[in-house]
This record gives sequence, structure tokens and C-alpha cells, in this order.
Amino acid sequence: MLKLLIAPFRWLIRVILAVVILFEEWGWEPLQRAMAAIGRLPVFRHIEAVVRRLPPYLALIVFFLPGLLLLPIKLAAVWLIGIGKPGMGLAVIVLAKLVGTAVVARIFALTHPALMTLPWFARLYARWTVWKQGLLAWVRGSAAWRTARTIKLRIKRALRRGVRGGAR
Repeated sequence: MLKLLIAPFRWLIRVILAVVILFEEWGWEPLQRAMAAIGRLPVFRHIEAVVRRLPPYLALIVFFLPGLLLLPIKLAAVWLIGIGKPGMGLAVIVLAKLVGTAVVARIFALTHPALMTLPWFARLYARWTVWKQGLLAWVRGSAAWRTARTIKLRIKRALRRGVRGGAR
């Protein structure tokens, strides 16, 4: 009986996590590349070189720092929503998520070699990767995902036909 009551909540949590992870998957590489381009600027190039050489536990602190620094901003967004400015609050949350993902993606790329020298981190990272791939497989196997993908492909084909037809 208890399992029947908990099942919808587990499904809801899984869907929410899937949406967050899909956003991260979608944004991780492009945002990391954008941050790498910024990192080529002389000022940031030196900072990135320092971050690359950090010892493992200091690299771990630097990796988690952006999340801690964004916490007050996210709390401010919740406050904005609470005082009746949901649009502004949502905009702050989305902007914080984009900036946070970009910064964390770049820092992870820089600190990954050092972090993987920590045996416990390497084990957790391996488990996380397997779990995440399973969740993404679940999402990609869903009817909603397949339907959305089909619609996306149809739109792309129609746009390509329209561009080719208009170029004649």
C-alpha cells in the first residue's frame, strides 16, 4: 500500500531530475566552450592556468565554490517571487542557472584531472555517470521524448526544404 502511495512521488522526482539533467546535458558543452573562449583572454588565461595546477582537495573546493556563491542569488530570486515579482524571480533563477552551469562546466574541465586522483571522487563520479545515463535512457525511451524528437525532425526538414525552395 505504501509503495502505491510513494510511486507517483518517485516518478515526479525522476521527471524533475530528468529535466534538470537534460538542461545540464544541453547546456554543458556549449556553455563550457563559451567559457573556454573567455578563458583565452589574457586575464583569465592566467587564472585558468592556476586552477589547472591546483592540488586535488583545493580543486574540489574551487569546483564547489560557484554553487555556494550562487545560493544567495537564488534565495533573492525566491524572495522576488515571494513579494509578487514572479517574472523577475524566474529570470534571476534562469540567469543564475545559465551562468552557474557555464562556470561549473569550465571549472570541472579544468579540475577534472586533479579530482579524479581522489579515489572516492572517482568512484562517486563513475556511479553518477552510470545513474545519469540510465535516467537519460529512460527519458529518451519515453513516448513524449520520441514524439518531441519526431516533431523537431519534421520542423528541421520543412525548414531545409523552405530554404532550398526559396534559394532557387
